[in-house]
Amino acid sequence: MDLNIYLTFDGRCEEALKFYAQALGGTIGEFHRFGGSPMDDGKMPAEFKNRVMHGRVEANGQILMGSDAGPGQPFQGYKGFTVSVNVPDTAQGMRTFDALAAGGQVTMPFQKTFWAEGFGMLNDKFGVPWMVNCEAQQG
Repeated sequence: MDLNIYLTFDGRCEEALKFYAQALGGTIGEFHRFGGSPMDDGKMPAEFKNRVMHGRVEANGQILMGSDAGPGQPFQGYKGFTVSVNVPDTAQGMRTFDALAAGGQVTMPFQKTFWAEGFGMLNDKFGVPWMVNCEAQQG
């Protein structure tokens, strides 16, 4: 079984997934647009045709997916969850944290904690909440 994160955006999905691919060292797997899809029944508003109906980023064997909110499905923001990234060492943790924080808001700086060699929290420039964690080495 796989458990994946699926985010919805308000017209910025393509920009966001490209940002995540770069920040996480991943690649864009695919983009499907509303225009030309079965949902494009000739009544779809023109401003939705180029929006992303489904997109995918693959990074280190993990998958992050997303789409733009479709017609009749207003975007309602992000609440009640945080995307968590676990990294193997603090140098990668700091790089990942800084990349995701670019243009966003740091809510807890990346630092050593009682459970981790490095941990930090942020809301990225799209408003998505993230935690970056590098657990303490067992030894």
